[in-house]
Amino acid sequence: MINVNKIREDFPILKREINGKPIIYFDNAATSQTPLPVIDTIVDYYSNYNANIHRGVHTLSQEATYAYENARIIIQKHFNASKSHEIILTSGTTFGINLVAAGFDSLLKREDELIVSALEHHSNIVPWQMLCERTGAILKVIPISLKGELILEEYEKLLSTKTKIVFVGHVSNTLGTINPIEKIIAKAHEFGAAVLIDGAQAVPHIKPDMQKLDCDFYVCSAHKVCGPTGVGMLYGKEEWLNKLPPYQGGGEMISEVTFEKTSYAELPHKFEAGTPNISGGIAFGAALDYMNKIGFENIASYENELLSYATEKLLKIEGLKIYGTSKNKVAVISFNIDGIHPYDIGSIIDKLGIAVRTGHHCTQPIMDFYNIPGTVRASFSFYNTKNEIDVFVEAVIRAKNMLV
Repeated sequence: MINVNKIREDFPILKREINGKPIIYFDNAATSQTPLPVIDTIVDYYSNYNANIHRGVHTLSQEATYAYENARIIIQKHFNASKSHEIILTSGTTFGINLVAAGFDSLLKREDELIVSALEHHSNIVPWQMLCERTGAILKVIPISLKGELILEEYEKLLSTKTKIVFVGHVSNTLGTINPIEKIIAKAHEFGAAVLIDGAQAVPHIKPDMQKLDCDFYVCSAHKVCGPTGVGMLYGKEEWLNKLPPYQGGGEMISEVTFEKTSYAELPHKFEAGTPNISGGIAFGAALDYMNKIGFENIASYENELLSYATEKLLKIEGLKIYGTSKNKVAVISFNIDGIHPYDIGSIIDKLGIAVRTGHHCTQPIMDFYNIPGTVRASFSFYNTKNEIDVFVEAVIRAKNMLV
C-alpha cells in the first residue's frame, strides 16, 4: 500500500502555488518531480566530493568514482542486466537511440530493412530515418488499431530475413498503451534481427527485466523516474555493444592514443567519451533506490486506481473523447472535447494551477492517424491523488463551458 500523503512530503515542489492555487502536476510523462533524497544526493556530491572520475589518485576523485560506479551497479541490478559494463550511462533516451542507430551504419547495406511502430516518439523515428538515408536501408511501420494497439498480425508480415533491427516503445507516451514487447522481441529474434526497446515511458511504472525480455538494447531517462535531467541509460547485450563502433571520440573512451593509431577502451567506457554528468549518474541510482523502497507493484496498483478513477470521471463530460483505450495501459489519458482546441483547454486550466501537456507530444504520426491536431494529456504518478483528479475534472468542465 502507498501512503500518498507521506510520499508527497518528499516532493518540495508540490507545496508550490500557481496563480494562488495549489499546484496539481499531471505532466509526469514529460518529466517526473524530484524527491528530497535525490536532491540531497546531488547537493551532497557538489558539497563534499565534487571531482572528476576515473582519472585521479586523490581522495575526492576516488570517492566520486566509487559513487558513480556504484550507481551503475544499482542500475544494473534494477534492470537485471547480466553485467555492469552492459550499462552505458548517457545523457538520456534520445542519446542512447542515436548511439545505436549510428552504430548500425556500418552493419547495414542497401535494401536491408528496419521496423518501427506507428506509436513511436519522434526520438525513436528520426535517428532511424537518418540511418536509412545514409545506408539505403528501408523503414517499415507496424500499424495500429483505433484502440491504439499495435496490430501484431501485420508486424509478423513485415518480418523477413532482410530485417536487421526492430525498434519499439515499451509504452506509448501519448496513449499509455503497454506494447506486447515480449512477443515483438521473440518474433524478431526468429529472423535474426536485433531489437531496441525505448523504455522512457515504461520505467516510471514497470520494472523491466532484461533477462526475461531478452531484448538487445533498452534505453531510458532518469528524469522520468524521479531523477535529474541530462542522464539516462543504454543497456546493450555485451556481444552487441562489442559489435558497434564508438559513437564519440575523446577522453575516457580510449585505451592508447598515438598520432598513428588509437585503440579504444573496454566496455562501458568505449561509449562514454568525456567527463560525464557525474552528479546525475549518482542521483539516477538514488532515484531508483527511492522508487524501489516504495515498490513498483505498489506504484502500479495505485496508479491504476488513479487511471480508472480519472477515466470514469472524464467520460461523464459530454463531447469528451479519450484516445488510447487499450486495457493494457499506464496512467496516461489523452483526450479532446468536440469543437475545442486542446491548447485552449490547457491554457485555461493552467490558470487554475493544473499542469497538463497539450499538442502532438512528439508523436505526429499518431495525430495523423486519428486526424486530430493534438490532445490534452494528463499523466499521473504515485504522488498524485484522487482529490487532485476531482479538481482537474471540474477545471476541464469550467474550461469547456468558457470555450463552447
